[in-house]
Amino acid sequence: MKHIGHYIIRGLLGRGGMGKVYKVEVPVVGKIAALKLLDPDPLLGKLLGMPRLRDLFLAEAKTMARLNHPHIVELHDFDEDQGRPFYVMAYHANNLGTLIGESYRTDQPSRTLPADKALDYLRQTLDGLACLHDAGIVHRDIKPFNLLITDRDGIKICDFGLSKMRGERFSGPSQLNVGSPFYAAPEQEKSPDKAGPPADFYPLGIMLYRMLTGRLPEHPPHHREYRKASSLNPDLDAEWDTFIARASAAAPQGRFVHAGEMLQALAALTRHWERAKERTCALPGLESASKSMSPANLRSEPLKVAPRQAARRFNLDSLWRPGKYAPQAHRMAGTELVQDPYARLLWQRSGIAYPCNWMQARDYIRRLNAQRFAGRTEWRLPTIDELITLLRPTPQLQDLCIAPLFDPSQRWLWSADRRSFTAAYYVDVQLGFVGWQDMSAPYYVRAVCGE
Repeated sequence: MKHIGHYIIRGLLGRGGMGKVYKVEVPVVGKIAALKLLDPDPLLGKLLGMPRLRDLFLAEAKTMARLNHPHIVELHDFDEDQGRPFYVMAYHANNLGTLIGESYRTDQPSRTLPADKALDYLRQTLDGLACLHDAGIVHRDIKPFNLLITDRDGIKICDFGLSKMRGERFSGPSQLNVGSPFYAAPEQEKSPDKAGPPADFYPLGIMLYRMLTGRLPEHPPHHREYRKASSLNPDLDAEWDTFIARASAAAPQGRFVHAGEMLQALAALTRHWERAKERTCALPGLESASKSMSPANLRSEPLKVAPRQAARRFNLDSLWRPGKYAPQAHRMAGTELVQDPYARLLWQRSGIAYPCNWMQARDYIRRLNAQRFAGRTEWRLPTIDELITLLRPTPQLQDLCIAPLFDPSQRWLWSADRRSFTAAYYVDVQLGFVGWQDMSAPYYVRAVCGE
């Protein structure tokens, strides 16, 4: 069994230029945490040298330790292992990059988010940045993968390895890039020392564009070939385009001056969106008529499927969304159940109250059957084939007028299908895709049984 300090290594979560991030277990109590160890890329070590990298790593840990905000990741411990420093943070299974399906090929299409969700994520990120900037810190690497998503769908800003204190000067080689391609502000790419708070607003404009359209803008907002977000998403209008253009202006003086100003503009945009929804929902005839259909027999037996085979086996596209959507057939069956006559299934309306790991999900199913929930003893974890019948394309404006049948707080749902002996598949019912995660991740359970 391998350790870093006294922490038990349970897996590798990722790596960056400065080091590796591990999933670890706290001994005795068994709590899962994330641990970042100084283990730099060889090229970065050659450019900066280990003493300088060690200083930067310590500065990153100190930056996190001095901040206390609900949208900034918390530092819990700091120590060394065989001369290499590490720090320990809260573990969060998701991040925004994973949720939208962004890959190492950043310019490839990604999943879109409902406008309400995109606005909410942006507001939370800005709240965290306001705290950073008030403390005299510029993050300089805001991007989807550096925004962790909690099990309550909250944002946590992480990775302060490139952050800069007020008055601090960059002492690295001139050829070393500070920031991430597509998200780094132009002035930051030219001169990292000149990156002020507006450099953190630029990636927010790019991210909002991407969340709403599934693409990165190919040109700056004032370029003649720039495609406005409203031309790619029919729910948007000029108000959205104006906000995005200001946030992602090429020159820092064209952007918002401080986080408070951007938050006020975001609040105005949110009010504009709410009024648009009210106008749309006041129109008659939005409910679609019920269609006759033949019931479908779906797989109910769990499978173990390798990731390279999963998209084909579950009939998913390149972003792991359903290749074909089931008919909208769900209807209430009393107060606790939802019936799907197409799939011949009965679902819990709410499911488990609090997120749990995959093994606890199985225990929850056993308790339901022991208690004879809704008078039945055949409850089980649904397969991916069954869960896909709950998924819909990203909702358009008119879709938001229809009250949801299921509890909307239960976003990530475990399936009975496994990726391996330590990982299982789940669905994101808000964004409408299938994913896999380590069985220790905190997701929800919605039990199912045959009619």
